[in-house]
Amino acid sequence: MNDLHPLFPADAAAHPRFIVGPCSAETEEQTLATARRLAAEGFTLFRAGLWKPRTRPGGFEGVGAAGLAWLDRVRRETGMLVATEVATRDHVRAVLDAGIDLVWIGARTAGDPFAMQELADALAGHDLPVLVKNPASPDLELWIGALQRLYNAGLRRLGAIHRGFATLDGGAYRNPPLWALPIELRRRLPQLPLLCDPSHIGGRRDLVASLARQALDLGFDGLVVEAHCAPDEAWSDSAQQLSPAELGALVRTLVVRCDGTGAAPLAALRERIDRTDDELLALLARRMEIVREIGEMKRREGLPVLQTGRYGELLDRLTARAAGLGLHADFVRRFMQLVHEEAVRQQIER
Repeated sequence: MNDLHPLFPADAAAHPRFIVGPCSAETEEQTLATARRLAAEGFTLFRAGLWKPRTRPGGFEGVGAAGLAWLDRVRRETGMLVATEVATRDHVRAVLDAGIDLVWIGARTAGDPFAMQELADALAGHDLPVLVKNPASPDLELWIGALQRLYNAGLRRLGAIHRGFATLDGGAYRNPPLWALPIELRRRLPQLPLLCDPSHIGGRRDLVASLARQALDLGFDGLVVEAHCAPDEAWSDSAQQLSPAELGALVRTLVVRCDGTGAAPLAALRERIDRTDDELLALLARRMEIVREIGEMKRREGLPVLQTGRYGELLDRLTARAAGLGLHADFVRRFMQLVHEEAVRQQIER
């Protein structure tokens, strides 16, 4: 994907730095009231979901195509560009007929290659900006595959939205961020605009600010944040939505980081990181040499390769030292688990 185009021309009224609006367009009055307040805060790109199939039936599932007229009124009255989610070929036809400025594809749809191909076929031949949320499962290849289907259909104004991943233990988050995956997406597809959705990652409005700051500190190109004129009364995802005034105040505190690749002090620090990484690899290689010697000794003595007691002692000792070295115990544990898996493989395959 070396020939992607900007989502919007440089002179467009909106910049994809912030895409804001309610989880759902509920009524025309609520949609317009939210948009007017967001416009007054200086935002220029308004989002609202129209088709909202829920995990289980029976809840509010969106107003559907009727809300397209409300988005058109938002655009005419506020000057904001408007965006909504699409999940089927019929949705695509409706938003194209309505002249919607940008669409996004949700996590459930992005994780279904059949649905993605249907959308790619429906969007082919239309120069419409399309953002793709990560699939709910932490599967980077599935996310890239969803983007590639759109790219192969001729779409060039593409971007990605990181909205967190479904895991068995989310801890404080609704959808844990697992930052390593979007960072790897950025490495693999450096031209692709990458936005973060802190609302869906956190699931609570009190977590949105810290997640937004983390995303911008990590070099994300922008944010997708849910805002509602009366958040506590929202018909969907009320716990994670901010008021327009709260969102405006938050954005004024955010610092958008520049790349900084030309700064001499940063370049010097990166050179030190590179040297340290080389040393770390050399140490790991030396460790595996010793591992192979141990493997040979175990074979001669008729000992099993896997000795869980020794492994448990190793983990306990190193995680106990972690805090004193300024390292998180969970990180040390996960790292040593990977090292141990490689050590076992080396002993088995010799």
